[in-house]
Amino acid sequence: MPDDQYLQRIGRLIRDSRKHRGWTQTQLATALGTSQSAVHRIEQGGQNLSLEMLTRISDALDSEIVSLGHSGPMHLRVRGGAKLSGSIDVKTSKNAGVGLLCAALLNKGRTTLRRVARIEEVNRILEVLNSIGVKTRWLNEANDLEIVRPAQLDLAAMDAEAARRTRSIIMFLAPLMHDHERFELPYAGGCDLGTRTVEPHMTALRPFGLEVKATGGSYHAEVDGDAVPDRPVVLTERGDTVTENALMAAARRDGVTIIRNASPNYMVQDVCFYLTALGVRIDGIGTTTLTVHGVPNIERDIDYAPSEDPIEAMSLIAAALVTESEITVQRVPVEFLEIELALLEEMGLDYDRSAEYPAANGHTRLVDLTIRPSTLHAPLDKIHPMPFPGLNIDNLPFFAVIAATAQGQTLIHDWVYENRAVYLTELTKLGARVTLLDPHRVYVEGPTRWSGTEVICPPALRPAVVVLIAMLAAKGTSVLRNVYVINRGYEQLADRLNLLGAEIETFRDL
Repeated sequence: MPDDQYLQRIGRLIRDSRKHRGWTQTQLATALGTSQSAVHRIEQGGQNLSLEMLTRISDALDSEIVSLGHSGPMHLRVRGGAKLSGSIDVKTSKNAGVGLLCAALLNKGRTTLRRVARIEEVNRILEVLNSIGVKTRWLNEANDLEIVRPAQLDLAAMDAEAARRTRSIIMFLAPLMHDHERFELPYAGGCDLGTRTVEPHMTALRPFGLEVKATGGSYHAEVDGDAVPDRPVVLTERGDTVTENALMAAARRDGVTIIRNASPNYMVQDVCFYLTALGVRIDGIGTTTLTVHGVPNIERDIDYAPSEDPIEAMSLIAAALVTESEITVQRVPVEFLEIELALLEEMGLDYDRSAEYPAANGHTRLVDLTIRPSTLHAPLDKIHPMPFPGLNIDNLPFFAVIAATAQGQTLIHDWVYENRAVYLTELTKLGARVTLLDPHRVYVEGPTRWSGTEVICPPALRPAVVVLIAMLAAKGTSVLRNVYVINRGYEQLADRLNLLGAEIETFRDL
Protein backbone atom coordinates (compact mmCIF):
# COMPACT_ATOMS: atom_id res chain seq x y z
CA MET A 1 0.00 0.00 0.00
CA PRO A 2 1.40 3.46 -0.88
CA ASP A 3 2.64 5.63 1.99
CA ASP A 4 -0.05 8.26 1.43
CA GLN A 5 -2.79 5.66 1.88
CA TYR A 6 -1.22 4.50 5.16
CA LEU A 7 -1.08 8.10 6.35
CA GLN A 8 -4.73 8.65 5.40
CA ARG A 9 -5.76 5.49 7.26
CA ILE A 10 -3.83 6.51 10.38
CA GLY A 11 -5.28 10.01 10.09
CA ARG A 12 -8.83 8.66 10.04
CA LEU A 13 -8.08 6.52 13.09
CA ILE A 14 -6.72 9.54 14.97
CA ARG A 15 -9.72 11.64 13.96
CA ASP A 16 -12.22 8.97 15.10
CA SER A 17 -10.39 8.48 18.42
CA ARG A 18 -10.33 12.23 19.00
CA LYS A 19 -14.06 12.57 18.31
CA HIS A 20 -14.85 9.59 20.54
CA ARG A 21 -12.98 11.36 23.35
CA GLY A 22 -15.04 14.49 22.73
CA TRP A 23 -12.05 16.66 21.84
CA THR A 24 -11.70 19.36 19.22
CA GLN A 25 -8.58 19.53 17.05
CA THR A 26 -7.45 22.45 19.20
CA GLN A 27 -7.69 20.41 22.40
CA LEU A 28 -5.64 17.59 20.89
CA ALA A 29 -3.11 20.14 19.64
CA THR A 30 -2.79 21.57 23.16
CA ALA A 31 -2.20 18.10 24.61
CA LEU A 32 0.50 17.44 22.00
CA GLY A 33 2.14 20.86 22.23
CA THR A 34 1.52 21.56 18.55
CA SER A 35 -0.86 23.64 16.43
CA GLN A 36 -4.43 22.99 15.34
CA SER A 37 -3.34 23.19 11.71
CA ALA A 38 -0.77 20.43 12.33
CA VAL A 39 -3.48 18.20 13.82
CA HIS A 40 -5.67 18.95 10.80
CA ARG A 41 -2.87 17.88 8.43
CA ILE A 42 -2.29 14.68 10.43
CA GLU A 43 -5.97 13.74 10.26
CA GLN A 44 -6.03 14.43 6.52
CA GLY A 45 -3.04 12.14 6.01
CA GLY A 46 -0.90 15.02 4.88
CA GLN A 47 1.93 14.84 7.41
CA ASN A 48 4.56 12.21 8.08
CA LEU A 49 4.48 10.90 11.66
CA SER A 50 7.40 9.76 13.76
CA LEU A 51 7.06 6.84 16.16
CA GLU A 52 7.50 9.32 19.02
CA MET A 53 4.58 11.45 17.78
CA LEU A 54 2.35 8.39 17.29
CA THR A 55 3.12 7.32 20.85
CA ARG A 56 2.23 10.77 22.19
CA ILE A 57 -1.05 10.76 20.24
CA SER A 58 -1.84 7.26 21.53
CA ASP A 59 -1.28 8.36 25.13
CA ALA A 60 -3.28 11.57 24.73
CA LEU A 61 -6.27 9.82 23.17
CA ASP A 62 -6.01 6.65 25.28
CA SER A 63 -6.02 4.64 22.07
CA GLU A 64 -3.46 2.00 21.12
CA ILE A 65 -2.62 3.57 17.75
CA VAL A 66 0.92 2.45 18.44
CA SER A 67 2.20 0.12 21.17
CA LEU A 68 5.80 0.35 22.28
CA GLY A 69 7.25 -2.92 23.46
CA HIS A 70 5.32 -4.74 20.75
CA SER A 71 5.65 -4.76 16.98
CA GLY A 72 2.49 -2.68 16.66
CA PRO A 73 -1.19 -2.46 17.61
CA MET A 74 -3.16 -5.67 18.01
CA HIS A 75 -5.46 -6.79 15.18
CA LEU A 76 -7.89 -9.66 14.58
CA ARG A 77 -8.13 -11.81 11.46
CA VAL A 78 -11.56 -13.44 11.20
CA ARG A 79 -12.43 -16.33 8.89
CA GLY A 80 -16.18 -15.92 8.71
CA GLY A 81 -19.05 -18.25 8.03
CA ALA A 82 -18.37 -20.82 10.76
CA LYS A 83 -21.29 -22.02 12.84
CA LEU A 84 -20.89 -21.62 16.59
CA SER A 85 -21.86 -24.35 19.04
CA GLY A 86 -21.47 -25.29 22.68
CA SER A 87 -21.87 -23.44 25.97
CA ILE A 88 -20.21 -20.33 27.37
CA ASP A 89 -20.35 -18.64 30.79
CA VAL A 90 -20.91 -14.90 31.02
CA LYS A 91 -18.02 -13.11 32.75
CA THR A 92 -18.60 -10.80 35.70
CA SER A 93 -19.49 -7.19 35.02
CA LYS A 94 -16.64 -4.91 33.98
CA ASN A 95 -18.59 -1.83 35.08
CA ALA A 96 -19.35 -3.37 38.47
CA GLY A 97 -15.71 -4.39 38.90
CA VAL A 98 -14.46 -0.85 38.29
CA GLY A 99 -17.05 0.62 40.68
CA LEU A 100 -16.16 -1.91 43.37
CA LEU A 101 -12.44 -1.14 43.08
CA CYS A 102 -13.21 2.51 43.74
CA ALA A 103 -15.59 1.65 46.59
CA ALA A 104 -12.89 -0.54 48.19
CA LEU A 105 -11.13 2.74 49.12
CA LEU A 106 -13.87 3.23 51.73
CA ASN A 107 -12.82 0.08 53.57
CA LYS A 108 -9.75 0.06 55.82
CA GLY A 109 -10.02 -3.72 56.05
CA ARG A 110 -9.30 -6.36 53.44
CA THR A 111 -11.62 -6.68 50.44
CA THR A 112 -11.59 -9.85 48.34
CA LEU A 113 -13.47 -9.61 45.04
CA ARG A 114 -14.29 -12.83 43.19
CA ARG A 115 -13.92 -13.43 39.43
CA VAL A 116 -13.02 -9.84 38.58
CA ALA A 117 -12.97 -9.01 34.87
CA ARG A 118 -9.26 -8.87 34.00
CA ILE A 119 -9.40 -6.16 31.36
CA GLU A 120 -7.49 -3.01 30.50
CA GLU A 121 -9.91 -0.68 32.31
CA VAL A 122 -9.45 -2.67 35.51
CA ASN A 123 -5.67 -2.70 35.02
CA ARG A 124 -5.58 1.11 34.84
CA ILE A 125 -7.52 1.46 38.10
CA LEU A 126 -5.20 -1.06 39.78
CA GLU A 127 -2.17 0.92 38.62
CA VAL A 128 -3.61 4.04 40.25
CA LEU A 129 -4.47 2.19 43.46
CA ASN A 130 -1.00 0.64 43.69
CA SER A 131 0.67 4.00 43.15
CA ILE A 132 -1.07 5.56 46.19
CA GLY A 133 -0.18 2.66 48.50
CA VAL A 134 -3.07 0.22 48.09
CA LYS A 135 -1.86 -3.39 48.02
CA THR A 136 -3.56 -5.52 45.39
CA ARG A 137 -2.84 -9.05 44.21
CA TRP A 138 -4.48 -11.61 41.98
CA LEU A 139 -5.03 -14.72 44.07
CA ASN A 140 -5.59 -17.39 41.44
CA GLU A 141 -6.50 -18.16 37.84
CA ALA A 142 -10.17 -17.59 38.68
CA ASN A 143 -9.34 -13.86 38.84
CA ASP A 144 -10.05 -13.44 42.55
CA LEU A 145 -8.52 -10.14 43.65
CA GLU A 146 -7.39 -8.98 47.09
CA ILE A 147 -7.34 -5.26 47.98
CA VAL A 148 -5.79 -3.91 51.19
CA ARG A 149 -5.88 -0.18 51.80
CA PRO A 150 -3.22 1.46 53.98
CA ALA A 151 -4.18 3.68 56.91
CA GLN A 152 -2.89 6.69 54.95
CA LEU A 153 -2.99 7.03 51.17
CA ASP A 154 -0.02 8.64 49.41
CA LEU A 155 -1.91 10.80 46.94
CA ALA A 156 1.22 12.71 45.96
CA ALA A 157 2.58 9.52 44.39
CA MET A 158 -0.48 8.91 42.22
CA ASP A 159 0.24 7.52 38.75
CA ALA A 160 -1.16 10.43 36.76
CA GLU A 161 -0.65 8.75 33.40
CA ALA A 162 -2.70 5.69 34.40
CA ALA A 163 -5.35 7.96 35.94
CA ARG A 164 -5.74 9.89 32.70
CA ARG A 165 -6.21 6.66 30.77
CA THR A 166 -9.47 5.81 32.52
CA ARG A 167 -12.55 7.96 32.81
CA SER A 168 -13.53 5.91 35.86
CA ILE A 169 -10.99 7.93 37.88
CA ILE A 170 -13.82 10.38 38.60
CA MET A 171 -15.21 7.79 41.04
CA PHE A 172 -12.20 8.43 43.29
CA LEU A 173 -13.68 11.82 44.22
CA ALA A 174 -16.18 10.50 46.78
CA PRO A 175 -13.94 7.93 48.55
CA LEU A 176 -11.04 10.38 48.88
CA MET A 177 -13.14 13.21 50.31
CA HIS A 178 -13.73 11.28 53.54
CA ASP A 179 -10.07 11.38 54.63
CA HIS A 180 -8.59 14.41 52.83
CA GLU A 181 -9.48 18.08 53.17
CA ARG A 182 -7.62 18.90 49.96
CA PHE A 183 -6.44 16.71 47.11
CA GLU A 184 -5.75 16.70 43.41
CA LEU A 185 -6.94 14.11 40.97
CA PRO A 186 -5.86 13.88 37.31
CA TYR A 187 -8.71 13.65 34.90
CA ALA A 188 -9.10 12.20 31.43
CA GLY A 189 -8.90 14.81 28.72
CA GLY A 190 -12.22 15.99 27.37
CA CYS A 191 -13.91 15.91 30.79
CA ASP A 192 -13.98 19.65 31.27
CA LEU A 193 -15.71 20.94 34.37
CA GLY A 194 -19.28 21.84 33.54
CA THR A 195 -19.71 19.41 30.66
CA ARG A 196 -22.53 16.86 30.60
CA THR A 197 -20.29 14.02 31.76
CA VAL A 198 -18.81 15.82 34.79
CA GLU A 199 -21.18 18.45 36.12
CA PRO A 200 -23.75 15.91 37.41
CA HIS A 201 -20.99 14.47 39.65
CA MET A 202 -20.31 17.91 41.08
CA THR A 203 -24.01 18.51 41.69
CA ALA A 204 -24.22 15.18 43.52
CA LEU A 205 -21.16 15.80 45.72
CA ARG A 206 -21.52 19.49 46.65
CA PRO A 207 -24.10 18.76 49.39
CA PHE A 208 -21.40 16.61 51.05
CA GLY A 209 -18.97 19.55 51.13
CA LEU A 210 -16.92 18.90 47.99
CA GLU A 211 -15.90 21.83 45.82
CA VAL A 212 -13.81 21.20 42.71
CA LYS A 213 -11.94 23.41 40.29
CA ALA A 214 -10.49 21.94 37.11
CA THR A 215 -7.24 23.51 35.94
CA GLY A 216 -4.05 22.21 34.41
CA GLY A 217 -5.44 18.75 33.71
CA SER A 218 -6.41 18.04 37.32
CA TYR A 219 -9.37 18.31 39.64
CA HIS A 220 -8.41 20.49 42.62
CA ALA A 221 -10.74 19.39 45.41
CA GLU A 222 -11.49 21.07 48.73
CA VAL A 223 -13.72 19.41 51.31
CA ASP A 224 -15.79 20.95 54.09
CA GLY A 225 -15.81 18.07 56.56
CA ASP A 226 -18.68 19.58 58.56
CA ALA A 227 -21.06 19.74 55.61
CA VAL A 228 -24.02 17.35 55.58
CA PRO A 229 -26.93 17.29 53.14
CA ASP A 230 -29.84 19.15 54.71
CA ARG A 231 -32.36 17.65 52.31
CA PRO A 232 -32.50 14.75 49.83
CA VAL A 233 -29.73 14.77 47.22
CA VAL A 234 -31.41 14.96 43.82
CA LEU A 235 -29.24 13.81 40.94
CA THR A 236 -29.62 15.96 37.83
CA GLU A 237 -28.72 12.97 35.68
CA ARG A 238 -29.66 9.36 36.41
CA GLY A 239 -26.15 8.22 35.61
CA ASP A 240 -24.53 5.04 36.86
CA THR A 241 -21.19 6.51 37.94
CA VAL A 242 -22.92 9.62 39.31
CA THR A 243 -25.09 7.42 41.51
CA GLU A 244 -22.06 5.41 42.64
CA ASN A 245 -20.23 8.60 43.63
CA ALA A 246 -23.24 9.79 45.62
CA LEU A 247 -23.48 6.40 47.34
CA MET A 248 -19.81 6.44 48.28
CA ALA A 249 -20.12 9.99 49.62
CA ALA A 250 -23.09 8.99 51.77
CA ALA A 251 -21.61 5.67 52.93
CA ARG A 252 -19.23 7.19 55.49
CA ARG A 253 -21.28 10.25 56.42
CA ASP A 254 -22.80 9.85 59.87
CA GLY A 255 -26.57 9.95 59.56
CA VAL A 256 -29.13 9.22 56.86
CA THR A 257 -28.89 10.45 53.26
CA ILE A 258 -31.69 10.15 50.71
CA ILE A 259 -30.60 10.02 47.07
CA ARG A 260 -33.30 10.63 44.47
CA ASN A 261 -33.28 10.03 40.70
CA ALA A 262 -30.66 7.34 41.37
CA SER A 263 -29.73 4.80 38.72
CA PRO A 264 -30.95 1.30 39.67
CA ASN A 265 -28.70 -0.32 37.04
CA TYR A 266 -26.71 -3.52 37.53
CA MET A 267 -23.34 -2.00 38.48
CA VAL A 268 -25.01 0.36 40.99
CA GLN A 269 -26.78 -2.58 42.62
CA ASP A 270 -23.46 -4.43 42.98
CA VAL A 271 -21.92 -1.40 44.72
CA CYS A 272 -24.99 -1.25 47.01
CA PHE A 273 -24.67 -4.93 47.91
CA TYR A 274 -20.94 -4.45 48.62
CA LEU A 275 -21.58 -1.44 50.86
CA THR A 276 -24.28 -3.42 52.67
CA ALA A 277 -21.71 -6.13 53.36
CA LEU A 278 -19.51 -3.39 54.87
CA GLY A 279 -22.30 -2.52 57.33
CA VAL A 280 -23.87 0.40 55.45
CA ARG A 281 -27.63 -0.02 55.44
CA ILE A 282 -29.20 0.96 52.11
CA ASP A 283 -32.95 0.95 51.58
CA GLY A 284 -34.49 0.96 48.11
CA ILE A 285 -31.83 -1.00 46.19
CA GLY A 286 -33.06 -1.46 42.63
CA THR A 287 -35.23 1.68 42.74
CA THR A 288 -34.60 5.35 41.93
CA THR A 289 -34.71 6.41 45.61
CA LEU A 290 -31.90 5.17 47.87
CA THR A 291 -31.78 5.80 51.62
CA VAL A 292 -28.24 5.39 52.94
CA HIS A 293 -27.50 4.97 56.66
CA GLY A 294 -23.85 6.01 56.81
CA VAL A 295 -21.07 4.49 58.92
CA PRO A 296 -18.23 6.97 59.72
CA ASN A 297 -15.54 4.30 60.01
CA ILE A 298 -15.45 1.11 57.94
CA GLU A 299 -12.87 -1.56 58.67
CA ARG A 300 -14.02 -5.06 57.72
CA ASP A 301 -12.46 -8.05 56.02
CA ILE A 302 -15.08 -9.06 53.49
CA ASP A 303 -15.50 -11.33 50.50
CA TYR A 304 -17.75 -10.19 47.66
CA ALA A 305 -18.61 -11.58 44.23
CA PRO A 306 -19.87 -9.12 41.58
CA SER A 307 -22.59 -10.41 39.32
CA GLU A 308 -22.38 -11.27 35.64
CA ASP A 309 -22.32 -8.71 32.83
CA PRO A 310 -25.62 -8.26 30.92
CA ILE A 311 -23.83 -6.44 28.10
CA GLU A 312 -21.47 -9.34 27.48
CA ALA A 313 -24.48 -11.66 27.61
CA MET A 314 -26.15 -9.57 24.90
CA SER A 315 -22.96 -9.72 22.82
CA LEU A 316 -23.04 -13.51 22.90
CA ILE A 317 -26.75 -13.65 22.08
CA ALA A 318 -26.13 -11.38 19.09
CA ALA A 319 -23.22 -13.55 17.92
CA ALA A 320 -25.47 -16.62 17.96
CA LEU A 321 -28.28 -14.90 16.04
CA VAL A 322 -26.09 -13.28 13.40
CA THR A 323 -24.19 -16.51 12.68
CA GLU A 324 -27.43 -18.56 12.76
CA SER A 325 -25.93 -20.81 15.42
CA GLU A 326 -27.18 -22.72 18.43
CA ILE A 327 -25.28 -21.94 21.62
CA THR A 328 -26.09 -21.91 25.32
CA VAL A 329 -25.20 -18.71 27.16
CA GLN A 330 -24.90 -19.56 30.84
CA ARG A 331 -25.16 -17.31 33.91
CA VAL A 332 -27.18 -14.56 32.20
CA PRO A 333 -28.40 -11.79 34.59
CA VAL A 334 -31.91 -11.93 33.19
CA GLU A 335 -33.41 -9.08 35.21
CA PHE A 336 -31.16 -6.70 33.24
CA LEU A 337 -32.06 -8.23 29.85
CA GLU A 338 -35.83 -8.73 30.15
CA ILE A 339 -36.73 -5.88 27.78
CA GLU A 340 -34.10 -6.99 25.26
CA LEU A 341 -35.40 -10.57 25.31
CA ALA A 342 -39.02 -9.43 25.00
CA LEU A 343 -38.07 -7.34 21.94
CA LEU A 344 -36.17 -10.24 20.39
CA GLU A 345 -39.16 -12.52 20.98
CA GLU A 346 -41.29 -10.00 19.08
CA MET A 347 -38.73 -10.19 16.24
CA GLY A 348 -38.94 -14.00 16.14
CA LEU A 349 -36.27 -15.24 18.56
CA ASP A 350 -36.29 -19.03 19.05
CA TYR A 351 -34.77 -19.90 22.43
CA ASP A 352 -35.15 -21.72 25.72
CA ARG A 353 -34.46 -20.39 29.18
CA SER A 354 -33.73 -22.32 32.35
CA ALA A 355 -35.26 -21.76 35.74
CA GLU A 356 -33.82 -18.80 37.63
CA TYR A 357 -31.02 -19.25 40.15
CA PRO A 358 -29.08 -16.75 42.31
CA ALA A 359 -25.73 -15.19 41.40
CA ALA A 360 -22.81 -15.54 43.79
CA ASN A 361 -23.72 -12.17 45.31
CA GLY A 362 -26.94 -13.80 46.57
CA HIS A 363 -29.18 -11.21 44.92
CA THR A 364 -29.01 -11.07 41.13
CA ARG A 365 -31.25 -13.51 39.21
CA LEU A 366 -29.47 -15.67 36.62
CA VAL A 367 -30.69 -18.01 33.87
CA ASP A 368 -29.14 -20.10 31.11
CA LEU A 369 -30.32 -19.26 27.58
CA THR A 370 -30.13 -21.62 24.60
CA ILE A 371 -30.28 -19.53 21.43
CA ARG A 372 -31.30 -21.33 18.25
CA PRO A 373 -31.19 -20.21 14.58
CA SER A 374 -34.14 -17.85 14.21
CA THR A 375 -36.08 -16.32 11.33
CA LEU A 376 -36.16 -12.69 12.41
CA HIS A 377 -38.28 -9.79 11.17
CA ALA A 378 -38.01 -6.08 11.85
CA PRO A 379 -39.94 -4.83 14.91
CA LEU A 380 -43.05 -2.73 14.40
CA ASP A 381 -41.63 0.23 16.33
CA LYS A 382 -38.22 1.86 16.54
CA ILE A 383 -35.61 0.46 18.91
CA HIS A 384 -34.42 2.96 21.50
CA PRO A 385 -32.83 2.81 24.96
CA MET A 386 -34.29 3.87 28.28
CA PRO A 387 -32.89 3.97 31.83
CA PHE A 388 -33.20 0.67 33.68
CA PRO A 389 -35.52 -1.22 33.62
CA GLY A 390 -35.66 -0.17 29.97
CA LEU A 391 -33.46 -1.38 27.14
CA ASN A 392 -29.84 -0.71 28.13
CA ILE A 393 -28.08 1.98 26.10
CA ASP A 394 -24.98 -0.23 25.85
CA ASN A 395 -27.05 -3.02 24.29
CA LEU A 396 -28.53 -0.81 21.57
CA PRO A 397 -25.65 -1.26 19.06
CA PHE A 398 -26.15 -5.05 19.09
CA PHE A 399 -29.65 -4.53 17.74
CA ALA A 400 -28.15 -2.86 14.68
CA VAL A 401 -26.27 -6.01 13.64
CA ILE A 402 -29.24 -8.20 14.63
CA ALA A 403 -31.61 -5.98 12.61
CA ALA A 404 -29.27 -6.38 9.62
CA THR A 405 -30.08 -10.11 9.65
CA ALA A 406 -33.85 -9.56 10.00
CA GLN A 407 -36.38 -9.14 7.22
CA GLY A 408 -37.49 -5.52 6.86
CA GLN A 409 -36.40 -2.05 7.94
CA THR A 410 -35.56 -1.10 11.53
CA LEU A 411 -35.07 2.37 12.98
CA ILE A 412 -32.36 2.50 15.65
CA HIS A 413 -32.51 5.68 17.78
CA ASP A 414 -29.56 6.38 20.11
CA TRP A 415 -30.72 9.58 21.78
CA VAL A 416 -28.06 9.41 24.50
CA TYR A 417 -24.67 9.55 22.76
CA GLU A 418 -23.58 12.04 20.16
CA ASN A 419 -22.28 10.38 16.99
CA ARG A 420 -22.28 6.78 18.20
CA ALA A 421 -24.85 5.99 15.52
CA VAL A 422 -22.23 7.10 12.99
CA TYR A 423 -19.99 4.17 13.98
CA LEU A 424 -22.79 1.72 13.16
CA THR A 425 -22.45 2.69 9.50
CA GLU A 426 -19.16 0.74 9.53
CA LEU A 427 -21.39 -2.30 9.02
CA THR A 428 -21.94 -1.16 5.43
CA LYS A 429 -18.34 -2.15 4.68
CA LEU A 430 -19.37 -5.74 5.39
CA GLY A 431 -22.48 -5.60 3.23
CA ALA A 432 -25.14 -4.23 5.56
CA ARG A 433 -27.57 -1.55 4.43
CA VAL A 434 -27.32 1.09 7.14
CA THR A 435 -28.56 4.60 6.37
CA LEU A 436 -27.48 7.42 8.68
CA LEU A 437 -30.35 9.85 9.25
CA ASP A 438 -28.55 12.08 11.77
CA PRO A 439 -25.93 11.61 14.56
CA HIS A 440 -28.52 9.74 16.64
CA ARG A 441 -30.56 7.65 14.18
CA VAL A 442 -29.96 4.98 11.55
CA TYR A 443 -32.19 2.84 9.37
CA VAL A 444 -31.07 -0.78 9.05
CA GLU A 445 -32.55 -2.88 6.25
CA GLY A 446 -32.16 -6.64 6.17
CA PRO A 447 -31.49 -9.39 5.53
CA THR A 448 -27.79 -8.99 4.74
CA ARG A 449 -25.37 -11.04 2.67
CA TRP A 450 -22.27 -10.41 4.73
CA SER A 451 -18.90 -10.27 2.95
CA GLY A 452 -15.44 -10.03 4.47
CA THR A 453 -13.31 -6.92 4.36
CA GLU A 454 -10.78 -4.93 6.38
CA VAL A 455 -12.04 -2.38 8.91
CA ILE A 456 -10.25 -0.13 11.37
CA CYS A 457 -11.84 -0.71 14.78
CA PRO A 458 -14.31 2.05 15.74
CA PRO A 459 -13.07 3.90 18.85
CA ALA A 460 -16.30 3.09 20.73
CA LEU A 461 -16.43 -0.26 22.53
CA ARG A 462 -19.87 -1.62 21.64
CA PRO A 463 -19.80 -0.63 17.91
CA ALA A 464 -16.36 -2.25 17.74
CA VAL A 465 -17.76 -5.56 19.02
CA VAL A 466 -20.73 -5.22 16.65
CA VAL A 467 -18.31 -5.08 13.70
CA LEU A 468 -16.51 -8.17 15.02
CA ILE A 469 -19.83 -10.05 15.29
CA ALA A 470 -20.67 -9.17 11.68
CA MET A 471 -17.27 -10.48 10.63
CA LEU A 472 -18.11 -13.85 12.21
CA ALA A 473 -20.97 -14.18 9.72
CA ALA A 474 -19.19 -12.64 6.72
CA LYS A 475 -18.10 -14.82 3.80
CA GLY A 476 -14.32 -14.96 3.45
CA THR A 477 -11.63 -13.41 5.62
CA SER A 478 -11.94 -10.08 7.43
CA VAL A 479 -9.41 -8.03 9.37
CA LEU A 480 -10.34 -5.80 12.32
CA ARG A 481 -7.45 -3.46 13.06
CA ASN A 482 -6.43 -1.87 16.36
CA VAL A 483 -8.68 -3.71 18.82
CA TYR A 484 -7.38 -2.10 22.03
CA VAL A 485 -10.83 -0.64 22.69
CA ILE A 486 -12.32 -4.16 22.77
CA ASN A 487 -9.65 -5.34 25.21
CA ARG A 488 -10.62 -2.47 27.52
CA GLY A 489 -14.10 -3.90 27.97
CA TYR A 490 -13.92 -7.64 27.21
CA GLU A 491 -11.70 -10.35 28.64
CA GLN A 492 -10.20 -12.66 25.99
CA LEU A 493 -13.26 -12.29 23.77
CA ALA A 494 -11.62 -13.70 20.64
CA ASP A 495 -10.25 -16.76 22.49
CA ARG A 496 -13.64 -17.47 24.06
CA LEU A 497 -15.46 -17.18 20.73
CA ASN A 498 -12.91 -19.59 19.25
CA LEU A 499 -13.92 -22.15 21.87
CA LEU A 500 -17.41 -21.99 20.34
CA GLY A 501 -16.08 -22.65 16.85
CA ALA A 502 -15.17 -19.19 15.59
CA GLU A 503 -11.93 -18.76 13.64
CA ILE A 504 -10.26 -15.61 14.98
CA GLU A 505 -6.52 -15.05 14.90
CA THR A 506 -4.73 -12.33 16.84
CA PHE A 507 -1.76 -10.71 15.12
CA ARG A 508 0.40 -7.59 15.02
CA ASP A 509 2.08 -5.87 12.11
CA LEU A 510 5.73 -6.77 11.66
